[in-house]
Order: sequence, then C-alpha cells, then structure tokens
Amino acid sequence: MSDLGLDDEDENPNGQRKASFGQILTFLWRCWTSQPIALAAFFALFVLSVAADLYLPVAAGALVEALSQAQPGSPAPGVDQAYLIFIIAAFVFYVFRNLASRYWNPFAARNMKSIVTNAYGDVLRFGADWHANNFAGATVRRVTRAMNAYDIISDNIAWFVLPAGVVLVGLTVITALQWPMIGLFLGLMIAIYVVAVVLLSRYYILARLRDYNSADTKIGATLADMVGSHPSVMAFGAEQRELERFTAVVDDWRIKATRTWMRFTDAWAVQNLLLFVLQAGLIGLVVQEWSQGRATAGDAAFALTSFFVILGYLRNLGETVQMLQRGFSDIEDVVAYTHQAADITDAKGAPAFARGQGEIRFDGVTFQYQGQSEPLYADFSLTISPGETVALVGPTGAGKTTFVKLVQRLYDVSGGAIRIDGQDVRAVQQASLRRAIALVPQDPALFHRSLFENIAYGRPDASREAVEQAARQARAHDFIARLPKGYDTEVGERGVKLSGGERQRVALARAFLADAPILILDEATSSLDTETERDVQEAMAALKTGRTTIIIAHRLSTVREADRILVFERGKIVEQGRHTDLVAAGGLYARLNALSVGGLIAA
Repeated sequence: MSDLGLDDEDENPNGQRKASFGQILTFLWRCWTSQPIALAAFFALFVLSVAADLYLPVAAGALVEALSQAQPGSPAPGVDQAYLIFIIAAFVFYVFRNLASRYWNPFAARNMKSIVTNAYGDVLRFGADWHANNFAGATVRRVTRAMNAYDIISDNIAWFVLPAGVVLVGLTVITALQWPMIGLFLGLMIAIYVVAVVLLSRYYILARLRDYNSADTKIGATLADMVGSHPSVMAFGAEQRELERFTAVVDDWRIKATRTWMRFTDAWAVQNLLLFVLQAGLIGLVVQEWSQGRATAGDAAFALTSFFVILGYLRNLGETVQMLQRGFSDIEDVVAYTHQAADITDAKGAPAFARGQGEIRFDGVTFQYQGQSEPLYADFSLTISPGETVALVGPTGAGKTTFVKLVQRLYDVSGGAIRIDGQDVRAVQQASLRRAIALVPQDPALFHRSLFENIAYGRPDASREAVEQAARQARAHDFIARLPKGYDTEVGERGVKLSGGERQRVALARAFLADAPILILDEATSSLDTETERDVQEAMAALKTGRTTIIIAHRLSTVREADRILVFERGKIVEQGRHTDLVAAGGLYARLNALSVGGLIAA
C-alpha cells in the first residue's frame, strides 16, 4: 500500500486489477529515463534555478542589513553590492527556470506520445473477450486520461515537489544554524503540514476521487454507446428517452464530482489553518529574537522573505499532493494494461505463417468458453481440403461462428490442435496467419476513412487500378463512381454513410484485393437485394476458385453450391455432404431445409 492510497488488490468495475503504486512508479521511471540526455540537461538547469531560489532570502537579508547600516543620501557601496547580488540571484532563477522548461516541454511531449501509442498497442493485443467486456468509449477515456495524468504527475514532481523539498529543507537548515529554536519550530510545522496533506489525501479524499473517476469514465462509455447506436435511437423515436438516460448518468457524475471537490475544499481549510499557525509562530519568534537583541533588521527581512518563499511552496505542495493523487488514479488503468497478459500470444521465436494451398485440419480439438460449465467442442476432428468450399449450417449456438474464430486463432483451443497447411496455428505469428485469411463478416465494420483506404486495408500498398478492379469484382465500382468524390469519399464511423448492401460490397472488394488462400464468408450476401446477390454470387464463384472457402449462410442459393455442407449441432458435425444428398437423407439438414422460408434455412 502506498501513501497515495493505491493498493495492490484494487480492481476496476470489470474485474481488471488496478496497477499498484510500485508499478506506477516503475512505469514513470521508464518514461523519465527514456531520454537521458534531455533529462540530464533539464536537471542541470533545474539545480541552478533552485539554488538561486534558495539564495534569494539570504540576498534579501543582506540587502536590508546594508540598507539599515547606511546613511540616507551618503555613498553606500555595501548597498550597491548587496543589491547587485540580489538582482543576479533573481535573474539566474528566472533565466535558468525558463531554459529548463525548454528542455522539459519536448521531453514531456515525446513521453506522452509514447504513453498513448503504447496504450493503444496494449489495447490492440487484447483478445475478443476483453473488448467485449470493455466499452470502447470507456477505453478511450482511460487512455487519454493516462496521457494527461503523466503530464500532471511529471510537471508537479519536477516543478513543485523537487524544488519544494530542496528549498524547504535548505531554509530550515539555514534558519536552524542561526536560531535553533526557530529552525526547530519551522521544521516541525513543515513536517506536520506534509503529513496532514498526505493523510487527508489518502484517507479522506481517495475514495471520493475514485468514485468521481468511475463516473467520469461512465460518461464517455455511455456517450459512445448512444452515438454509435444513433440509427436505432432514431428508428424508435427514443431521442428524449436517451437524453434522459444520459442526463441521469451526468447527474450521477455531478453529485460525485461535488462531493469530491468538497473533500478537496475541506482539506484546503486544514492546510490553511496550519499555514496560519506557521505564519503567526515564525513571525512571532523572529520579533521576540529582535526584541531581545539577537536579530537585526536584516535577519528579520531574511525571516520574512523565507516565510513567503516557504508559504508559496507549502501552499503549492498541498495542491500538488492532491493533483498527484488524481494523476496516479487516472494513470493506473493504463499502467495495468502493460502488466496484463494478452489472451492470445505468439510463441517465442514463432515464424511467420507460410502460405500454402489452404488445407485446414482440426485434430482432436477441445474448446470451452470461459465461464461455461461444458466444452463446446470435445475431441473434434475435421479436414477441409485445399480449394474446397464448405458451408456451415445448423441451429443458433451450434458452433459455426466459433469454428471460424478458431481458424483465425481468435481463441486458443484447450486440447488438440488446429493446423493449416501442416502448421499449428499456435506455433506461427498470429498476425501473419490472419493476413492469409480473408473475412467478409455479416455486418462489416468500416473505418471512418476513404473508400479507397477501406478497400485497400488488407493490401495498403495496392495500386488504384488494383483497388478499382477489386471493386468491380465485388460489384461496388458503379455506386462508388456515382459518388461526388468517388473512391476518396469518406464513409463515416463504421461506414454509416453507406447502406448495408454497399458496406458488404466494400467488404467483399477488400477480400478480393487481399487475395488470401483462405476465404471466410459469414452471411456475406445477407444484406444484398436479389439482383445484386446474383451478381455478387457470380463474382464470388470466381473468387473461390483455387481457394479454401468457409461459408456461414442461411440462404439456400449460397449453401447448395458448396462442395460439402457441414451440419453442426451442439459443437458436433451430425451430418455432412452435398445439398441434394442431405435433403434425401431426411436428417437435421432436411428438417431445416423444409422449414426454410424465402430461401432462408431455419436456424
């Protein structure tokens, strides 16, 4: 447990462990030491500026002492010299502090860039379950808060905590050397103040601050969910209802924010009381020393200047500790990401997947979803020959979608092995494996980028001619050509500017261009009208030539042309064969076929 109240066992609402205080410090240390030359230059200038700041009360005392001994209107070389020293000390402080900031700003910006890009890299390596359990808006909120939290923590430590520590200790020692009793009082009050600030932050503010952060994260998550589902909101005329729901979320934030801020205000009241005691006690003791002849006017000026310097640092220190606590609270989720193992990882030294003819083999595969009491697949074996087209049919939950996710290695099997072209999918680099598999999902998610970029996503180095050819094959070129900006048209978030059929044709074009040996079509024609479907079916027939194709579809027009139909039920293949043979067999496929309506197999 840390003084700032970050416990090793804390967890966020979705069960992910929070980072410990030690892990956060290690994370920050790696950031700070990633640019050693810039850090060393900053600290050299920082030390000079702090030394000048520490010397200012001494110079002020010497100046007042010289003034008190000089006669008005007569030459006073001692005053001129003391004034010059005071001005030089002040000049050194301001100049070197400014120079230090010129090293600090690019140093901080590079580290903030590293934090946000590495955090995004961590988010990318997490599996499908992690993303299913975390709102996209909440994740965005955590990552951006962490970048800003680093800035808050680093700035407060570099510009307030470190100089405050040096100046407070230095002035206490200087005072104690001249007036032991005043030095003791000063050191004791500074210690009491610092301890009070830490204890108030740890035991009085922390719980409210975490509630506040949780409510803040919920705003981002709720807003992203609502904006992403805006078509559904409009379709049901639910704008007012969603506004009321969002208002309730924001109102919860308002209540928790007010409570948190009031805790901060209470803490500031305690700190101001301690500062008043310090002020009254220090000035009173100096006046007493002066009245007894043990202090000169210069000594009094030194004490007063020291007090105002100490007052500024202590007041900032109180606010700084609270800002640090907020920063540590904001950054702990992203630090935890760095310590969280990905669900799916590459084996050490794993080679890239070597593309072959596309043979897929399940050898005694056992697979069970987390939280389920029984495995979906148990000792499951199957071979799909190179270039074969297989269709997966069966009731909902039978294991069809899981089958293709295992082929892509979105999940790891708990027993047996999946081999593609003789290579265990767990023994090769997963990114290279997935690049060898072209997927056209039922609901394609497009990027808010141009149509050209979306089609070329699988082959970013593709020429414009290649992209247009793929679009023609997918029957997408004509509607793209009619758009004012053609292939440069941006499609909106998740492709919202396009119709469902247009999105699927773009996804088909992307698959054509990827030219992968394995093709997965997950209800790829479900959003197409009959005429367009016929055109696309012809293009898909050409695309499937020489490729291993897995089709999940309910349309008879798609399924009946497959080389082999695999009928799934509860994670097992209960029937397999061609359409006519399965209908004649009178089994599950025949029953599903008999229940088909409008060319759709019942599921």
